[in-house]
Amino acid sequence: MGSQPSPATGRRIAWPSVITVLSAAILISAEVFGAAFAGGWALAILFGLNETAAHILQVILFLIGVAIMVSFVRAARRVEPFTR
Repeated sequence: MGSQPSPATGRRIAWPSVITVLSAAILISAEVFGAAFAGGWALAILFGLNETAAHILQVILFLIGVAIMVSFVRAARRVEPFTR
C-alpha cells in the first residue's frame, strides 16, 4: 500500500465550531420561521385573503426561510470550519 495518508485521515471534527453554528442556527431559525408564520398571517389579513390563501402564503414564506437558513449555515461553515 502507499505511504501517503488518505485526505480524511488527519481530519477531526471541531466540536466547539459545530456547537456554535448549531446554536446560532437554532436561534436564527426560531426567528425566521416565527416571522414567516406571523408575516403570512398578517399579510393575509391585510389583503383580505381567506384561510387557505393565508396558509399558502405562510408556506411560501416558510420556504424562503429555509433558503435563508441554508445560506446562513453555508456561510457559517466558512467562518467556523467543522473539521480541522
